[in-house]
Amino acid sequence: MENRTYTISVYSENNVGLLNRISGIFLKRHINIESLNVSSSEIENVSRFVIVVNTTEHWVKNIVGQIEKQIEVIKAFYHTDEETIFQESALFKIASHLLFDERQIQNIIKVSNATIVTVSRDFFVISKSGRRNEIEELYQQLKPFGIMQFVRSGRISVSKAEMKISAMLREFQEAEEV
Repeated sequence: MENRTYTISVYSENNVGLLNRISGIFLKRHINIESLNVSSSEIENVSRFVIVVNTTEHWVKNIVGQIEKQIEVIKAFYHTDEETIFQESALFKIASHLLFDERQIQNIIKVSNATIVTVSRDFFVISKSGRRNEIEELYQQLKPFGIMQFVRSGRISVSKAEMKISAMLREFQEAEEV
């Protein structure tokens, strides 16, 4: 089996220590986490971890099985890039004088569909959302001008197919109400 990029979605209760235990599952198998994002989900009081790894399907199935054994985990899924819609976001902090002195920067911002978030006397901040390669391309274009600070988020994604978790939790909540 060959390595591929997989997006793992973990629905869980929001408990202290869970992130540490989940990352330990990857550590034991010497699998690097490429990207990690944790946020609230579409389900009230349920958090969603979005974890990106590059491994084989055998290992990703094994990892998802181990994650689901954690008490706070409601359900975990894995998807290939073709099965998801995903993006990342990035912020670039650049010296303000370049915005006015280097016309090329304005063109780079426009062509890349980035936006200027704020401008101050000393710096301006550009925001870019898109695929990782689009953010990397913008980084490479801005690098010669000098980037004061750069940060990129973890992947956020939704699956193309319906996630059965919502229906499963609705049935559970309805059963509790009876």
